[in-house]
Amino acid sequence: MPNVMVSQLKYGERLGDNVITKLGNVLFNKGKIINNRDIEILQAFLIASVFIESKNGSEVEATPEEAKPKETPTTPPFQIEYQNMLKLLKRVYLLANGGQPLPIFDIRNGLEALIQHIDAYKVLTFAPKNRNLQDYIYHKSIMVSLTSYSLAIWHGLPQKDLMQIALAGLLHDIGTAKVDPAILEKKGRLTEAEMDEIKQHTLIGYQILKNVSGINEGVKLTAVQHHEREDGSGYPLGIKSDQIHLYAKIVAIADIYNAMTNERFHKTAVSPYIVLEQLFTESFGKVDPTLVQVFINKSTQISNGTLVKLSDNRVGEIIFSDRSNPTRPWVNVNGTIVNLTLERSLFIQDVIGHV
Repeated sequence: MPNVMVSQLKYGERLGDNVITKLGNVLFNKGKIINNRDIEILQAFLIASVFIESKNGSEVEATPEEAKPKETPTTPPFQIEYQNMLKLLKRVYLLANGGQPLPIFDIRNGLEALIQHIDAYKVLTFAPKNRNLQDYIYHKSIMVSLTSYSLAIWHGLPQKDLMQIALAGLLHDIGTAKVDPAILEKKGRLTEAEMDEIKQHTLIGYQILKNVSGINEGVKLTAVQHHEREDGSGYPLGIKSDQIHLYAKIVAIADIYNAMTNERFHKTAVSPYIVLEQLFTESFGKVDPTLVQVFINKSTQISNGTLVKLSDNRVGEIIFSDRSNPTRPWVNVNGTIVNLTLERSLFIQDVIGHV
C-alpha cells in the first residue's frame, strides 16, 4: 500500500492503516474514508504521511460510492426523534400564530420519546444535522429543552419536575410565533422599537400557555420569566431572584448557552467554552450562580478525549479537566501539553468532537 503525503491526500481516499499520533494514540482507524476536515486534522497533528489502500500496487481511485462517508445501517433513534420533534414544533408554532389550541398530548409524547435517548445528547458537542437559519428558533427550543432537562437532573430535582422542565424549555419562546418574522430574521442591529417588539414574546407566550392543560404553572411562568435576571435587570417585569420560578432560572441558563453557541441571523456562533466562562462571570447578579456552577461542572466532565481548536488555530485533544477551572482544561497539542489555566491568553475556539 502506498505511503502518501498528507498534502497530497484526496477526498474519498481510504486509510490502509491506523494513523498514530506522536504520543502513540490512534487518531484515525484503518478503513476510514478521508474528507476535507480529516485532512485539516492530520495537518494540525503534524502527521506527514499516511498509508492509503491500494489495488495491484497502485493507488485506488475512489469511486463515487467509496467517496461518500459510510452511512450507518439505521439512523440513530435520537436523530429520528429529534427530527420528529422538529416537524411537530413547526406545526405547534403555526397553530400558536393562528390562535389555535396546542396539541399538548402530542408535544408531551414527542418529548418523552426524544428524552428516552438523551444519553446521545452532549451539551458541549451536539449540533443539529442539516439545519438552516430559518429553523433557528425550533432547533434552539429543542436544545434548550434537552439542556434544561439535563441541568435539572444534575441539580437533583425530583422526578415529578423533570418532564415539566423539559416542556418549559421547549415552549419558552412560543410567544415568538406572533412576532414579525422580518424582525426575528433581521441581520443587522435591531432598533429600539424592534427590540421592544421582540421583548413582547414573553408576555405573548404566557397568554398562549395560560389556559393549556397538561402543563403546570412553572411551565407557563417560564415563558414570561426566562429573560428576568437575579438583580432585577431583566424583562418584561424587572423582578428579582426570589420572584423568579426555579424552572425559569434553569431555562434562562440553557437559553443563554444555546443562543450564543448557535448561529443566528444577527450574530455568529461563539465557542461553548467562551460561553461557559461568560455565564460564570454573569452568574454574579444575572443568573443563578449555584445552577451555573452545576451546569459548568457537569457539562465539562464529558470533555476528556474531545478534539478542540485553540484560539491560535492549533488543534489538540483535551486530556485533563481541572475541577477548579473546568472551562480551562489541559490540551495535548502534538505532544505538548497546553494548560489553559496558566496560558490565559489562549482559549478553546471550537469544539470539533471526538476523534
